[in-house]
Amino acid sequence: MDYYIEPVARLIGELSKLPGVGNRTAQRLAFFIVNMPQSQALSLANSISSVKDKIRNCSVCCNITDLDPCRICQSHLRDKDIVCVLEDPKDVAAMERMKDFKGVYHVLHGTISPMDGVGPDDIKIKELLTRVAYGNISEVIMATDPDVEGEATAVYISRLLKPMGIKVTRIAHGIPVGGDLEYADEVTLSKAMEGRREMGV
Repeated sequence: MDYYIEPVARLIGELSKLPGVGNRTAQRLAFFIVNMPQSQALSLANSISSVKDKIRNCSVCCNITDLDPCRICQSHLRDKDIVCVLEDPKDVAAMERMKDFKGVYHVLHGTISPMDGVGPDDIKIKELLTRVAYGNISEVIMATDPDVEGEATAVYISRLLKPMGIKVTRIAHGIPVGGDLEYADEVTLSKAMEGRREMGV
């Protein structure tokens, strides 16, 4: 990047570190920022700085928050007996958009993945076990992704929780609404069959 002046080259270098942003996209974004009004560029910079200064993990559920405990953990409208275990903070937003779940969450910040060098101690499993041991929790819902790492993490956690007398459930996986059976793979069809339930008349 010798052909760019140093401040632009540095910006391109930093932007290209973002996930899904290649060198060309980083160049486009950098020149978009260069051409922004000064006030907008400063607003963007302040937003990034503010996120890093103010965001931390909730001491109860480990979700990202600007308050501790977070708003969901503080809410008197949530059922604290039911904990939904998720992989990432962005999964909380997905569940909240559904508007049906009234329990609380626990965010693992990843999954067990030996291939990537991520073991049980590298994610927030210990915090979940402590929470269950000292809380009045009746059910833990495993809502990790239906991939190899997500399944392995769900099974591992359920084996730790079962001796504690906690009901452990797994969200159903299967055919999406509007999907065609002919395009579904064997694993998806198998999960759909496992998750079948009796229909009301």
